[in-house]
Amino acid sequence: MHHRIPLPTSLGESFTLGEAAAAGIRRGRADAGDLHRPFRGVRSTVVPATFADLVRCGARRLKPRQRFVGRTAARLWGLPIPQRWTPEEPLEVAVPRDATPPRTAGIVGRRLVERHASTWQVGAVPVVDPIAAVFSVAGELTVDQAVVLLDALLTTADNYPKLLESRPVATRADIEERLRQWIRFPGRRTVLGALAQAREHVESPKETETRLLLVDAGLPEPEVQHEVRDGGRLIARVDLAYPRWRVAIEYEGDGHRTDAAQWRRDIQRQRDLEDRGWIIIRLTQLDLAEGAAALVDRIRRAITSRQR
Repeated sequence: MHHRIPLPTSLGESFTLGEAAAAGIRRGRADAGDLHRPFRGVRSTVVPATFADLVRCGARRLKPRQRFVGRTAARLWGLPIPQRWTPEEPLEVAVPRDATPPRTAGIVGRRLVERHASTWQVGAVPVVDPIAAVFSVAGELTVDQAVVLLDALLTTADNYPKLLESRPVATRADIEERLRQWIRFPGRRTVLGALAQAREHVESPKETETRLLLVDAGLPEPEVQHEVRDGGRLIARVDLAYPRWRVAIEYEGDGHRTDAAQWRRDIQRQRDLEDRGWIIIRLTQLDLAEGAAALVDRIRRAITSRQR
């Protein structure tokens, strides 16, 4: 039976051919069938099956002054971009304007003025800052999709799903200043249109989608994270609200269904609001995906019932 030479643990799960040679591993061993080749010049002891796996392998190829950008950066920051990740999606790498972008299978290079983005670390991976991540993916987005991303940057909610940094990631002034610095880029008009519709305090992408759905349907814009108080006591904070007509709209994610304590709190909260004359309209992803027209009609009827 053929026994392959064990690899030094110092190499880790992924490494470059140069790192292997420096560790005393000959090319024949580095090219053995038990090692995977996710990118040219990179070897991995495991099959890179997830986005994090591929980023870890791709990062081995990065040179000084290179960092992840575009979709790759947006995913690293946990921003809710609409495109679902697939293993075929290339990693996007930014290089300075005076450098040559990488050209290899699975990696797309693009030039970026260095001062237009600061370099942050997500784990041990260099990535452009969150605003630059949004700007560099904006050319692929609709205005509504860009609003979802900007809401994620502006939110002060510490329970916003998947975001890695403290809240808020950026302020409206930060984004406006960066727009002045970047001047021209694909998607600039998209970002400008989206910034006018972006709101602080949003707690999930679905809240943004619901708000935009209602406005696009011609309804007034609801208030985001409206606090209902009885005297000085906080009764509830609702996702979206029309306080004038006491109509509250709540998005129910799976956590509301699977968490028993949350489910009980939701029921009590709804009773407290209804006792104070509020109409509560609860919705799920199915309402947004397949029942948008019916949802809008229901909210419109609720508002109309309070205008009589």
